[in-house]
Amino acid sequence: MSADREVPLYVDLDGSVLRSDTLWESFASALRRHPLRTVAALAALASGRAALKRRMAQLGAPDVDTLPLHEGFVAWLREQRAAGRRIVLATAADRALAEAVAARLGLFDQVLASDGRRNLKGRHKLAAIREDAGGAVFDYCGNGPEDVAIFAAARRAVVVGASPRVVRAARSQADVAVEFERRPARAQRLRWLLVALRPHQWLKNLLVLVPLLTSFRIEEPMLGRDAFLAFVSFSLAASSGYLLNDLLDLGADRRHPRKSDRAFAAGRLSVPSGFAGSAALLLASLAIAWAVGERFAATVLLYLAMTGTYSALLKRIALLDVAMLAGLYTVRVIGGGTATGIPVSVWLLAFSVFLFFSLALLKRCGELVAQREREEDTGKGRGYEVSDLPVLQSLGIATSCAALVVLALYVQDPDVARRYASPQVLWLMLFGLLVWLGRLWLDTARGRMHDDPLVYTLRDRGSRWTVGVLLVLFGVAAAVDLPG
Repeated sequence: MSADREVPLYVDLDGSVLRSDTLWESFASALRRHPLRTVAALAALASGRAALKRRMAQLGAPDVDTLPLHEGFVAWLREQRAAGRRIVLATAADRALAEAVAARLGLFDQVLASDGRRNLKGRHKLAAIREDAGGAVFDYCGNGPEDVAIFAAARRAVVVGASPRVVRAARSQADVAVEFERRPARAQRLRWLLVALRPHQWLKNLLVLVPLLTSFRIEEPMLGRDAFLAFVSFSLAASSGYLLNDLLDLGADRRHPRKSDRAFAAGRLSVPSGFAGSAALLLASLAIAWAVGERFAATVLLYLAMTGTYSALLKRIALLDVAMLAGLYTVRVIGGGTATGIPVSVWLLAFSVFLFFSLALLKRCGELVAQREREEDTGKGRGYEVSDLPVLQSLGIATSCAALVVLALYVQDPDVARRYASPQVLWLMLFGLLVWLGRLWLDTARGRMHDDPLVYTLRDRGSRWTVGVLLVLFGVAAAVDLPG
């Protein structure tokens, strides 16, 4: 150890000290704050990668205090520091971000970083290290293929979070002293990605079946095919949006007690893989939508535009965010109509708007109740305060009642009575929906609501039974001719 103490230790930042990459973190943060300026700023790449890093850091410097660390490696660095070893942060990240991370950790004697003109990566980093070391021997910690040449030039290499290919190359060309946390296997990363896609949320896209079901034309195979393709298209589009939303919300998620464990926030999945996955799902969704029909493709494009607007702008504006969430649900219903060519009635649209506005408010109220229990006044990244809770609860309960009134008027319509075999059963549906919505709001007030009402419904046995009974009642009303 005494011999090691005399040898300076140079440490990479992106992927080594951090589980993430500061350039991509800056890009995601900038895209959330200034979407148009961020797209325009990509032109800085014409002046080199270092210029792009500087511009992105200026537009969207991430919260370095929440960036995920390789904790085991950082603990080892603290041991080296305590033993009196000189440690230098040598990184291709922009200097402003590198110095901010160095200040957070308090481990480094010096920082070597990109300066807006020179990208301190690969051979440029090696030259800077040799100059700083004065030609003396040094040890180096890194993780990427561009670090292999630096491993080979170092006395000893420390490999952190690297892929098997980089580990093999380092072992063949350098004296590897320590290895920390190999990159997870592809199968594990795919499992994390599947969770990030939120497949349970695809249940929401069953709303595309509503026009088909309420028109009693479900037995027509071509309509069933188009409705199924619409479901798949919306599901892929939704997952594309979930990935993008996670990337734009990295800072807020890392401060959240539950969302901080999401794969991108925790650094288990890389930010570029998230953008690539979101783009691939988007293209697949649009291809399927086009195969269904031009009108349906236009509806999916509308949904995507609304999702992007929500993620980039409206999520932080009180009540407009709730209105957009309700609109996203309702567009799914409209999409089911455009896919099958079945007109969506005014009754169905009105019921959808009120019901989904209420459920969106339920989501916000659940979040505020959780903040109140954590003794927080304001949720970062949202447009609400805990003091808004009584107003939002009143508005949410009122819109629940409005949805029930619309349903009651619908049941009373003479045309409806002629279409259903037993229209009187619809009154039982109304009563069941009243009980279910009341239960949701009661559990929200008691702090039992998950921040996603769908997850709560799937987990809560009473809600599952209630929804199941409602579906059975609808089937009976539609197909069973009861006496009286």
